Amino acid sequence: MTPTAGSLPRPYVLASLATLVLATIATTVGLFVPGFYRDAPVLLPQVYGQDLLTLVVALPVFAVALYYAARGSLRGYVVWLGVDGYLLYTYASYAFMTAFNELYLVYTTLLWLTLAAFVGGMVGLDAAEVKRAAGRLSVRPYVVFQAALAVLVTFLWLSEVVPAIVAGTVPPSVAAADLPTSVIFSLDLGIVVPAFLLSAYWLRKRRAWGYAFTAVLLVKAATLSLAVLAMAAFQLRDGQIVPVPALAIFGFLSLSSLALLARLLRSMGSADGLRRSAADDVPVAADRRPRRGA
Repeated sequence: MTPTAGSLPRPYVLASLATLVLATIATTVGLFVPGFYRDAPVLLPQVYGQDLLTLVVALPVFAVALYYAARGSLRGYVVWLGVDGYLLYTYASYAFMTAFNELYLVYTTLLWLTLAAFVGGMVGLDAAEVKRAAGRLSVRPYVVFQAALAVLVTFLWLSEVVPAIVAGTVPPSVAAADLPTSVIFSLDLGIVVPAFLLSAYWLRKRRAWGYAFTAVLLVKAATLSLAVLAMAAFQLRDGQIVPVPALAIFGFLSLSSLALLARLLRSMGSADGLRRSAADDVPVAADRRPRRGA
């Protein structure tokens, strides 16, 4: 298929292929090499759950999305970006929080590969086209979901952080893992929650970037919440206590994000059909890169 305005530039394709190879190696080693991780016992089920979800769900979806994004599919492009965001979050946490091991340089390489692809992919995403593809899709459920996600995650983490600050101690989960601080708290409260709030605000105003951010963040929310549930399953198998509110919150986020994402991607299906027709009928320069949206 002739490249269209939404196809991936070659550097991002190569970065994503390298990400697939390195992440497959990292997760396979982590899951199947006994005693590889040197983290505190309380953290090990979480790492195994993350690796399993990444290996059996995130990476296959990433590979399929990459294939279609490279062929000009808008839906493929959005899913590729969203899963890349999940992998960026995952390997940022591994690079900064996981106890040092032989794959440290793999984690740091995955960190910059996914970061470069995510930033470049967002810059190249045609936000106006995403808005057009969404058509007359009601934005209210998406605004409510993103605002609710931000509030729930904030409440969940602050329920540990605020009492520890008041008492001059360390949050229980941080103390149990024998860590100086929580990278997850920092990433969620410093990046993820503000991103969802900004996306919800822009979408409520029906700005093009609100539609674009919502589509990408829904993919990330679905994969990450499923990863948390996989971690919880490993924790329960290990005999650890998993707070019921946390299970309920992330179960709700998983189901809601998947349902909303499916609805959004269906609405974008007709846009992919039009793009394919245009690509077949109108010659497009082979080196044409994705356009930025208004």
